[in-house]
Amino acid sequence: MRIKGLFWLLTVLLLSILAIMTYYVFYAFSTALFFIIEGLVIVTAFYLLVFYRRIIKPLHIIGNGMDLLKEQDFSSRLSRVGQPEADRIVDIFNKMMEQLKNERLYLREQNHFLDLLINASPMGVVILNLDKEVLSVNPVAYKMFGVSELPAIIGKRLSEIDSPLAAELVLIPLYGSQTVRLNDANIYKCTHSSFIDRGFHHSFYLVEILTQEVFKAEKKAYEKVIRMIAHEVNNTTAGITSALDALESAFSEMENMEDVCEVLRVSTDRCYSMSRFITRFTDVVRIPEPQPRLQALNAVVTSCKRFMEIICRNRNIEIVMELAEVSPFVFLDSTLFEQVLVNIIKNAAESIDCDGKIYIRTSHNPVCLEIADTGKGLDKETEDRLFSPFFSTKPNGQGIGLIFIREVLQKQNCTFSLRTYADGLTRFRIVFE
Repeated sequence: MRIKGLFWLLTVLLLSILAIMTYYVFYAFSTALFFIIEGLVIVTAFYLLVFYRRIIKPLHIIGNGMDLLKEQDFSSRLSRVGQPEADRIVDIFNKMMEQLKNERLYLREQNHFLDLLINASPMGVVILNLDKEVLSVNPVAYKMFGVSELPAIIGKRLSEIDSPLAAELVLIPLYGSQTVRLNDANIYKCTHSSFIDRGFHHSFYLVEILTQEVFKAEKKAYEKVIRMIAHEVNNTTAGITSALDALESAFSEMENMEDVCEVLRVSTDRCYSMSRFITRFTDVVRIPEPQPRLQALNAVVTSCKRFMEIICRNRNIEIVMELAEVSPFVFLDSTLFEQVLVNIIKNAAESIDCDGKIYIRTSHNPVCLEIADTGKGLDKETEDRLFSPFFSTKPNGQGIGLIFIREVLQKQNCTFSLRTYADGLTRFRIVFE
């Protein structure tokens, strides 16, 4: 643009000078000299026109091309100027612009497809920036973190996010893979890798949910074991108790055999206790399918509270109700769910030595039930093993209470977690879908 403007300025000045000279010659000198000057004006104008078409216009076209590149406008094209050398440059430039346009369109389509693929992926995807801060997460990863809002994740380091999953991701080395079991009963396979963007490595995590697959395998295994054990134990105890009853009847008719009969009765009772012990295990694999109905959550919680209040009062434990003013309504099987609440409150009470509190809260958005206790809490190793088959922290525990809770809540499409927080409270949170 500057060259073109300078050219036209010089042209106007030159033609003005020639016009003044022509006027002066016409009045001061001969007519022949006038025609010579007039011819010089015409030749100069013609030369300027040729100079413009051959030099200035190609330079102007190339300048426009540079402006298009600067503005990244790859859709526009340059016009040919009728000069072989200049037109060759124009053709190469237009071909380059066409390639750049196609490359940009291809990258845009690829990026759009990649965004759709990441957002629709059943795996969690977490991308970090060069400062190891969370740059983006897909909806599945956002749900896995269990935070209330997206700003609680974006722009923060994984170590700064209040989430058990984030704490596990920090421990995975680059290009490493690890399977973790969290306190929400979920099992994840986490992979830490990187990709190159503009010459720099960006870390990202892929988180795959293995919960259902692992639970199905676990359930299939322990169902088979429990059935085999139950079959053998019940058959054995049935024969033993029958024989013991017969012996007791025979010895009861003899004199001085009271001690022997007492031993036989104790042995019979022990067999029945073993049978009941095995029956409790078999009940876990025979949980009926829930029959959900619309229920007022506050009413269900209050009913369980009355049932457990006497047990807690005997241990000097206070149950504090902090229910929502307007009760949330949820679809659930009240019979099964009440049994879940009884197990949770019982576990909370048993974690308190004496003189403690159990807080029961309900809330909206999302509908959530939280049972917190002031007990001794759970360490990291215990949290990682929660909801595992037959794991218990109690000396005489069978490890089936949390399994029952897990099975019932999953059947009713609830998400849940059990962990000890920084304030010292151990919270069992149930979120209704």
